[in-house]
Formats: sequence, C-alpha cells, structure tokens
Amino acid sequence: MPVRRFGGHRSLVSHSQSPKLSYGYTKMNIARGGYRVFSANSSAACTELAQKITERLGVELGKSVVYQESNSETRVDVKESVRGQDIFIIQTIPRDVNTAVMELLVMAYALKTSCAKNIIGVIPYFPYSKQCKMRKRGSIVCKLLASMLAKAGLTHIITMDLHQKEIQGFFNFPVDNLRASPFLIQYIQEEIPNYRNAVIVAKSPSAAKRAQSYAERLRLGLAVIHGEAHHSESDMADGRHSPPLSRAITGHTGLELPSSSRQVPFPGIELPMMMAKEKPPISVVGDVGGRIAIIVDDIIDDVEDFVAAAEILKERGAYKIYVMATHGLLSAEAPRLIEESAIDEVVVTNTVPHEVQKLQCPKIKTVDVSMILAEAIRRIHNGESMAYLFRNIAMDD
Repeated sequence: MPVRRFGGHRSLVSHSQSPKLSYGYTKMNIARGGYRVFSANSSAACTELAQKITERLGVELGKSVVYQESNSETRVDVKESVRGQDIFIIQTIPRDVNTAVMELLVMAYALKTSCAKNIIGVIPYFPYSKQCKMRKRGSIVCKLLASMLAKAGLTHIITMDLHQKEIQGFFNFPVDNLRASPFLIQYIQEEIPNYRNAVIVAKSPSAAKRAQSYAERLRLGLAVIHGEAHHSESDMADGRHSPPLSRAITGHTGLELPSSSRQVPFPGIELPMMMAKEKPPISVVGDVGGRIAIIVDDIIDDVEDFVAAAEILKERGAYKIYVMATHGLLSAEAPRLIEESAIDEVVVTNTVPHEVQKLQCPKIKTVDVSMILAEAIRRIHNGESMAYLFRNIAMDD
C-alpha cells in the first residue's frame, strides 16, 4: 500500500482513494445516471427522425414495442429497464394526430410507472397548437393536451417553433422552444441562386413579424400581402335571438301570485351597431417586381393561401417564388396544388414526416434539423445551458 507524507506524518492511502478521482465527481455521475432515447411512434416512416438523432448522439434507440390492438387501442411494451434514468421520447406527428397523441401519453405513463427519473418529450411539431385561443363556444384544446401530458408523467418538453410562443405558459414544467430559422436561412444563402435579389414576403399581416426578422438577418427587403382570402367567422349564432332576460320567482312562498307578476321581463338590451367586416382588395405592400419572392411561415398545411399569394406575386412581377416553413403538414391535396401552382419550391424541415408528399411533388425540399434536437437532448441530460442553441435568435423568429 503506498505511503504519503503530510507535514512530516505518514498516511496510508489505498488505490481506491487515488487523488486522480474526485469523490464529488463520482457521486455526481451516480446521481445523474444514464439516459435512453425511445421512439413513441408505431409507424416506420416516423422513426426516421429518431434514428437520425440517436446516430448523432452515438446511442442506440431504446427497445420498445408500440402497436395498435385489433380494436384500435394503443399498447406500449418497454423492453428494457429505465429505473432512475433520464428518458427522452421522440414523437413525430403523422397525419393520424390522435393516434400519435395516445402513443405519447401511453408510453410516458408506462415509463413513469417503470420508475424513470425524468421523462422528456421531444415533440418537434406540437399537435393542436393552432387551437390555442378561444373561438366562440369552442375550447383551448392545446391547454387540455398540456395538462394530459403532465398527468401522464412528462417533466420537460423539447419542441420547435410553436405556433404561438405563449403556449409555453400552458405547461407547469419547462418547455424549450427551439428555432428552425438558422437552418432555413442557411438554405436560402446556400441553395437559392442570387438570393441577394430576393424579398421576404409575409402572406398576411399576422406573419409580418416573422418575415421582418428574416429580412433583417438576411439584409433583404420586406413585402406584406394584405387582403388575403380569409372568411370571417359567422356571427349569426351569437345569441342575439335569445329570449330576453327575465326575473323569475322560484320557491314556495305560501301565496299564489297572479300570473302577470310571476315573470317580469327586463327591457331589451340595445348594443351599438357594428359595421360588418368586408374583405379589402388584395394588395402587396412592397416592391417585388423583377425579384425573387420568399414567403416565410411556421406551418404549411392547407396550401390555398400560399397558392393565392404566389399568383398575386407573379402578377406583381416576381420571377421566382419560394415558400419556407418549419412544419410541412401538407394535408389533403397539398402536393397536387403546389405542383400546379406558380410556386417554384417549398422548403420545410423534417419535424413532420412527408416522404409521400415529396414523391407526389418534386418541388418539396427538406432541411434536416436533427442536429439541434440531438444537441438539446445532450445538454439537458448533462445539465448544461441551452443558451448556445438560442444565440442570435430573435423573439419573432
């Protein structure tokens, strides 16, 4: 056994107490434990992003089975121990949104009951994010989904480009809302010839802030399309034909009141007359003549608005039209409409699987964002700051 001298005194030190190994470091590793990455999707096409993330992390995809019973019930079997570990569930959202949500909930609950230390959901496109505001007698479904995920056992979420950044307030645990704008801006700079002659376009005034952020970062001009073909919500069922308020006497008083005094109506309520909304004529604020038009948005799903915007830009003199969006849902007849439109190219990220749509429409291009998702997983597990992933990112991106 080696001998060490401290101030003239001899001390015995075993090899297990070598000064090269810090006790605190050892305890930190034991407390932190390992981590696993699982895919919560039963569709093979949707596991592609999970495989890319695990390849970048240098780990294997966790062993689990996710499938649908004959009666369409979701079943999840975790095939390895997850006790005391950080678990990352990668869930991409295909067209069958409700099945994907149930797969995520069931897997999170299965991991929770298996004593996982932390359960972090990696949901690049957060479903129901468009239903984040009250619409007449509807509901804020996004808030409901946030409560369900917390109840199932999730303790953290990694997502990308939420439809409204205020959605983060629906959760009672941390949410990291990553941005795809650096990847899309890099695509513009490297893949669009003569991009210096381009102008960033917002297809509606509500998208102007995002477009302005892109324009400032690329040092390009800005144009806004005003008067898009959105139908105003009908207000015919707003309660104007409801019966007037009445003062009704209920309960037993021992006296028989005359019928005329049992119900006394209040005077009618007269509200100020509001002018009906009228769609203004479509106009383009900004010069697009002889330039490349780049329309930017966060989601491209029903493409009618994008197709109509492209036609207007062509009429105003734009000679090439690109559409840049983070989430390419591309539902229904979107590939066919894009192929037949004046749009030259649609660029989306791989937050949502769209390989079938790409086969139907060669104009659709994909930008890989697995790198930033993998780095977010690594930093969260190691307890590192996420600020590096948000450097030079504007709030309006």
